[in-house]
Amino acid sequence: MGIRTRSFANNILSGGVFDATDLDGALPSSNINDTSVTNITAVPSLSSTTTVASDPPAPDAGQIWYNTTDRVLRGYILSAGSWATGNNMNTARFYIASAGTQTAGLGFGGDPGPAISATEEYDGTSWSPSGGLNTGRRTLGGCGIQTAALAFGGYRPTPAAYLNVTEEYDGATWTNSNNMNTTRAEMGSAGTQTAGLSFGGSPGPTSANATEEYDGNSWTSSNNLNTGRTALAGAGTQTEALAFGGPTGATEEYDGNSWTSSNSLNTARSYLAGAGTQTAALAFGGITTVNTGATEEYDGISWSTSPGSLNTARPSLGGCGTQTSALAFAGNIPPASAATEEWTKALVTTELGAS
Repeated sequence: MGIRTRSFANNILSGGVFDATDLDGALPSSNINDTSVTNITAVPSLSSTTTVASDPPAPDAGQIWYNTTDRVLRGYILSAGSWATGNNMNTARFYIASAGTQTAGLGFGGDPGPAISATEEYDGTSWSPSGGLNTGRRTLGGCGIQTAALAFGGYRPTPAAYLNVTEEYDGATWTNSNNMNTTRAEMGSAGTQTAGLSFGGSPGPTSANATEEYDGNSWTSSNNLNTGRTALAGAGTQTEALAFGGPTGATEEYDGNSWTSSNSLNTARSYLAGAGTQTAALAFGGITTVNTGATEEYDGISWSTSPGSLNTARPSLGGCGTQTSALAFAGNIPPASAATEEWTKALVTTELGAS
């Protein structure tokens, strides 16, 4: 007959007091209005809900309890999320590429005026310079982790040229690898140093929907994006990637072979940054007609706008990490920015109802 979802209607007493004495799975018969419902043999115990006189000192994620002293239902759940200001990069810039996590981030390339090769590592507190790219450039792609990153494509203003150069980072220095098949810049990126993914980009039209996979040695062309575009962001892995943003808010999911359209961003924007996975992604910053600090979360189906926006609204920034622990850095206000911000969605005790 399927699963019967329990109602708590009979647990609300006079005066609005919540009665938690039977939160053990008992299902009052008065909660069943359909006389055709038969053969109920058991109701699963609400094992995560307990009755206590004081809040547990170390609750588990998702745990729910009723505090009889305060007469309130509480849960240990993720907060709404917010951005906190961190220490600045050493070199202010925009059109930067990125890799890594919130506590082990990597920023490389970019443009504070001329395109540069500068690389910096973030340790969760401050930035330290490291070995520079062999080819200085801006609007390049990047993926991987702080000790095993990948840089590809990009644009060099002087002498002007779109590039297909690929470099691998080992935590100290960059080494040239085999070139991309499609010369381009302003693309989306995902994956690791040995399983990277590049999609979209400029100058178009060929580069705008092109997809390539990197295997740690060479690039192979794959199926195109459904919506060709530039200045987009990416998240995920080579076999489970997410492409979002650009001139439209279009979102697409990649399965290692082809792209499938999904629900669009709430705020369509270009030159945004991204973090996370295909089913738990984060989009932040960018430009509409003006700079935006809008932050959105993707759950594998749709985007929801967070109340927590970047403290410094800006496009052309770097981003890395996860949906609950991300890093945003650099960007173009203008002028070129060295700002760093950390995104956190922490587990907190939250009131779910009160008498």
